[in-house]
Amino acid sequence: MYYSYKYRLKPSDTHREELDRHRDICRQTYNHFRYRLGEYREENGELPSMTSLRSELPDLKKWWNDLRDVYSKVLQTVVERLFDNLKGLSALKRKGYGVGMLKWKPPREFRSFTYSQSGFKLDKKGGRTLLCLSKLGDIPIRLHREIPDDAKLKQVTLKKEPTGEWFATFGIDLDREPPTKPENPEKCVGIDVGILKYAHDTNGHAVGSLDLSDERERLEREQRKLSRKVYGSNNYERQRRRVANCHADLKRKRRDFLHKLSTYYAREYDLVAVENLNVKGMLESPSNSRTTASAAWRTFLSLLEYKCERNGTHFVAVEPAGTTKECAGCGVSTDKPLWVREHSCPACGFTADRDANAAWNILSRGIKQVGVGHSESTPVETALPVDTSVSAKRVVEAGSPTLKREPSGER
Repeated sequence: MYYSYKYRLKPSDTHREELDRHRDICRQTYNHFRYRLGEYREENGELPSMTSLRSELPDLKKWWNDLRDVYSKVLQTVVERLFDNLKGLSALKRKGYGVGMLKWKPPREFRSFTYSQSGFKLDKKGGRTLLCLSKLGDIPIRLHREIPDDAKLKQVTLKKEPTGEWFATFGIDLDREPPTKPENPEKCVGIDVGILKYAHDTNGHAVGSLDLSDERERLEREQRKLSRKVYGSNNYERQRRRVANCHADLKRKRRDFLHKLSTYYAREYDLVAVENLNVKGMLESPSNSRTTASAAWRTFLSLLEYKCERNGTHFVAVEPAGTTKECAGCGVSTDKPLWVREHSCPACGFTADRDANAAWNILSRGIKQVGVGHSESTPVETALPVDTSVSAKRVVEAGSPTLKREPSGER
C-alpha cells in the first residue's frame, strides 16, 4: 500500500536560498529538455525516449556547471516529470480535447523538485528531527506524526507554497495488503451531497456546509489592498504574501473538513454509495458556479474513494440522473424545481426531505451495481423523515466522530 505523508520544513535563511536555487536549476533543466524535444522532433520526426534524454545529463554537466550542484537523481526526475506531462497531454487529446505543446515554465509555475530512491534520509541530531538531503544539507522538519517503522521511504518531494513556506511530502510504501471487503456488507450508506446541506445520508445524518464567509471577506479585503500597491515593490510583495496566506487558510479549513467527513464514512460503514458527479460540467454552468467550486465535491469523492480502499469498504459511484426525481418508496418519477426541498410522492404518498430521498435512491443503485448481498429495507420501514442535523463547525472542531452522538437543539 502506498501512502503520502506531508510535513512542514523549518529551513534557515541559508537553506531557503539554496532550496530556491536548486528549484530554479530544475526549472531551467525542464525548459532545456522541453526545447530539446522540439529539436528532436524536427530532426527525426518523432519524440525521443525518456532514457535517451536522461543519458544527455552527464554531457550537459560539462558545460553547465550549476547542474553539478544538484543531486543526479533530482535531475533525472525532472526529465520524468516532462514525460509525465506529455502523457497527460496525450490522454486529453485521446478524449477529444484540443491541446497544444508543453509551455515554458516561469519561476512561479515550477515550485517543486523530487529526490527519488536515494539522496535523502531522516535523522535526529541534538534533539531535533532533520531531513538530510544530498548537496543541500540538514533541514529541520516538523514531524507532527510518526512514520510507521515498517515503511519504506521511496521518495520525497520538496515544494514551496505561494506563502513562502516549504513542505516535504514522503512517498511511503507499506508491505501490507489492503483489508478484504466484506461479501455481505451489513452497514451500508448512501450519501447525497449538496449546497445547503453538504452531505445527507440514509441514516438521517445531515451535515451542514462549511461557512467560510469570514475568510472570503478577509481575502477580498486583502486583494483590494494588493491592487493599490505598486507592482514589484516591497510593499507589493508583503501584501501578496498576505493574500497567499488567506488563500492557504481557506484551503486548509476546507480540506480539514473534507478529510474528517470522508474518514468518518470510510471507517464506519461497509459500503458507501455516492453520485458520480460531473463537477467540471457543473462549473461551466453560468449559475451558482462559485458555490459549486467552493463545495469541492470532486475532492470529497476522491478522498472518500481512496480511504474506503484502505479501510476495506466498498465504494460505489452511481449514475446521478434521476436520483432526486424518483421516489425511494415506489420508484415513480416526479419533477421538482430546485426550491422545493421536500419530496412528496403522488403515487404512494411517501414524504421525506428531498436530499434524504435522493440518498436512498443512491444507496439502492449502489447495492445493485456492486451486486453484494444485503438485506435492503425501504425508507418507510426505517422512519426516514426523522433526521439528525450536524453543523459543519462541529465536524471541523471535534472531528467526524461527532456524527456518532445525537446533537441537542439541532432538529
